[in-house]
Amino acid sequence: MSADIPIDDRLRIIEIYASIQGESTWTGKPCVFVRLAGCNLRCTWCDSEFTFTGGVHRSIQEVVDEACSHGIDLIEVTGGEPLAQRQALPLMQVLLDRGKTVLLETSGSIDISSVPQGVHIILDIKCPDSGECEANLLSNLKHLRASTEVKFVVASRADFDWAVTLCRERQELNNQEILFSPAYGLVHPKDLVEWLMESGLNARFQLQTHKVIWPPEARGV
Repeated sequence: MSADIPIDDRLRIIEIYASIQGESTWTGKPCVFVRLAGCNLRCTWCDSEFTFTGGVHRSIQEVVDEACSHGIDLIEVTGGEPLAQRQALPLMQVLLDRGKTVLLETSGSIDISSVPQGVHIILDIKCPDSGECEANLLSNLKHLRASTEVKFVVASRADFDWAVTLCRERQELNNQEILFSPAYGLVHPKDLVEWLMESGLNARFQLQTHKVIWPPEARGV
């Protein structure tokens, strides 16, 4: 994607705020979150339903300027589903051009092949209990990069077994960073740790750290 793309397109923004990164291998790092409105999925355990509607239309330049004003090098574009807005692609490119490390949190139900090079993709593959398993665009596995992290949110033992099977069957997932996270309030973290240890899968257990530090329903943290 060219660096001279127009930046006068507008995005529908829910919020922009600074906190620490609560998930992924970037956990604990200071991070600015740019949360876009809208999502094409309706996961049963969704904790971001407030993104489905609303938001304020702002230019890409305005969003970039506010995100960069915090003086933090790490910026995550998230949602909802950020790729549901076509302007998310030029937004990420402009952030890269400003010298930022850019993370993209995406469900993987929308093609990732056009995501600008340099963006660290966190691909959230939906397990069956999410109710959105059929929405997984598994052709995205052909577009994984060395820096891509693949996440499974597990709401049951059946979810876990399904995810392990997928990891073993799909060669594209070999040598990728694989993350397993318990769906909050549905799977006890200790159980998921035990399942992961028993499986022998070379994957990383993670918690939603922000839900440990702040109330689970808190926003902007």
